[in-house]
Amino acid sequence: MYHHRLLVFFTVSVAAATHGLGASADWRQFRGNETTGEATAESLPTAWDDDGDGDGKIAWRTDLPGRGVSSPIVVGKLVIVTASSGFKQDRLHVLAFESETGRSAWERQFWATGRTLCHPSMAVAAPTPDSDGRRVVAFYSSNDLVCLDLDGNLLWLRGLGYDYPTAANDVGMASSPIIVDGTVVVQVENKGESFAAGIDIETGMSRWRLDRQQAMNWTSPALCQGNQGPLVLTPSRFTCPPAA
Repeated sequence: MYHHRLLVFFTVSVAAATHGLGASADWRQFRGNETTGEATAESLPTAWDDDGDGDGKIAWRTDLPGRGVSSPIVVGKLVIVTASSGFKQDRLHVLAFESETGRSAWERQFWATGRTLCHPSMAVAAPTPDSDGRRVVAFYSSNDLVCLDLDGNLLWLRGLGYDYPTAANDVGMASSPIIVDGTVVVQVENKGESFAAGIDIETGMSRWRLDRQQAMNWTSPALCQGNQGPLVLTPSRFTCPPAA
């Protein structure tokens, strides 16, 4: 229940913060559109007030069907979140709410195809979803990757656990995807099959795959601008070589 309430609180926070800022205030992925954690608005609320009338007044709140430690994203007039429910957390949810009113716009549910075991303080809905402004991509600790349009219609689903059955750990996965030039980049690092992969957002087919260090890691890929275009940074653990 703790994580259920935490997710609701942050959903409301983003809705209240974007109220009055317009559709240009999209926050489409973990750490923001450029993965820098910076908001461009000149004034944002720094505290939340249930009863007052100040800038931090909570505009709305709503219950969610399950647990989640992912962050919400804002795309146009939609606030989009994920959750996982069921005894084994094998029911995966993507939910969209109207940012101004909190009314439900749509909800879609899927069965997890991969491993759902995670720590009690975690949830299968740990990675934050992402959007390119036309589609929404949701990734889960079960290594299920779902792509929907902004009306909630399913475009494709990849169960990466079928391709990499040992890619899991006992406390859950939490790396959030990013979208770069039509490619969904996922970072899956654990004590089993570890890799980073680029998935075509149009088709759901793999464009590339790179082997990664076999060690548990929960960081998310980030974006930076290189001399010849965008670059993807994939932070990992660094194991020092033994002393001579």
